Amino acid sequence: MTDWLDRPLADIAAGLRAREVTSNALLDAACARHARLDSDLAAYIHFDEEAGRPAAAQADADFASGADHGPLQGIPVSVKDLYGVAGMPTYAGSRRRLPARWEAEGPLVEALRAQGAVIVGKTHMVEFAFGGLGVNAHWGTPRNPWDANHHRVPGGSSSGAAVSLAEGSALVALGSDTAGSIRVPASMTGCVGLKLTAGRWPLDGMVPLSPTFDTPGYLARTLADFAFAFPELDAFCRGARAPEPLPAIALGDVRLGIADDFFWADCAPGIAEAVEDAIAELSAAGAHRAPFRLDEAADAYAIFKAGGLAAAEFNAFLKAELPDRFDDLDAVVAARMADVDGMPAHEYAQRRARFAALSAAVNARFAEVDAIAFPSCPISPPTVDEVRDPDAYRENNMGALRNTSIANLLGLCAITLPVGRDCLGLPVGLQLMAAGGDDARLVALALAVERVLGTAGARIGRPLFGVIARA
Repeated sequence: MTDWLDRPLADIAAGLRAREVTSNALLDAACARHARLDSDLAAYIHFDEEAGRPAAAQADADFASGADHGPLQGIPVSVKDLYGVAGMPTYAGSRRRLPARWEAEGPLVEALRAQGAVIVGKTHMVEFAFGGLGVNAHWGTPRNPWDANHHRVPGGSSSGAAVSLAEGSALVALGSDTAGSIRVPASMTGCVGLKLTAGRWPLDGMVPLSPTFDTPGYLARTLADFAFAFPELDAFCRGARAPEPLPAIALGDVRLGIADDFFWADCAPGIAEAVEDAIAELSAAGAHRAPFRLDEAADAYAIFKAGGLAAAEFNAFLKAELPDRFDDLDAVVAARMADVDGMPAHEYAQRRARFAALSAAVNARFAEVDAIAFPSCPISPPTVDEVRDPDAYRENNMGALRNTSIANLLGLCAITLPVGRDCLGLPVGLQLMAAGGDDARLVALALAVERVLGTAGARIGRPLFGVIARA
């Protein structure tokens, strides 16, 4: 029965409705995979089989009575530790449990509940989501499942979310993205993740890092899985009366911009090559490719490297909500806060204004293309030992976030999907970035891309520690 978890999400959902498999059996299989792999992968800060049982039983009862609440009914789902989930603790990756008000559920978790999804637990993350590598001095760092010999980072800040998919204990994993915190772990572990346009889904029920750039979202094993879940979740979170089907997109109608050198510079061996090969396949399949300059990216990234807005906004949050937590901060998080008290108000205001101006200029030019393509993450996942030194951590962290941060800073949406492996045998992601508000069309476009390139299982194989076939 455990082979059901290896099937595409649409097939599992159909099997549940045909009573060929039960939600309780899926939960049994998910728990067995977690028990077998948790000591190696450490995806969860709080795995909760007991909480999942009533939800699975209710889903099965609803299926038996003919009640259908949505595509995720009966499906095992993991939730990043910064989301409130009733009855489960929230740490947001910090050393101590947060006050009870941070366990209140927001719209995205409510959407899961409304559909009858089975929440299996809370996944590990970088403390307060402030980092792109996935390391955490308080709780340890989940292991990238693609290296059996070395403990490599899985990417962050939604580190455990990505690893829970590889573990096979979840089929959908809630995450969040402020500068790449969904797309970096998705890229580094060989799965799919979307950075939504800021404001499309509400931030209620999440511990904030930078409200200007924070976006809720989720990761999935494949684009087909992601697209299966997206319309219903999108409709619920936007308050729409009914989900809208994704548009049908033929690759021959796609105008694919090839991003300029900013996004291709200093890639680790094998990364640029894997993405270039994927783009060549898309071109051969009919996609129309053209150079696309995004000169605003370098300007935005320079402000980001100087601290951007996140440190100031996070500092304000801690002072207002958790003033006793400063002394507890993980050293890599505290280091990014060191100079924030010295930022004058006019500097913060100027940075916001500059980001807004750059965003307006860029979004206007996206009328020329449907999306632009480039490597999701230019670095290979380093080992945990390689980033213990503060300078090495800082260099790798900024490198990991370079290409992903641009979508956040410029008000765009972006998605990553696995297209190959680098020279270390680790996953490589192709990032597709589109104008703000084009989220649904971007998901549909990426689905058309996956149909040409193949799913992760077909294209890059299985993670060495994972059990997901990713059919």
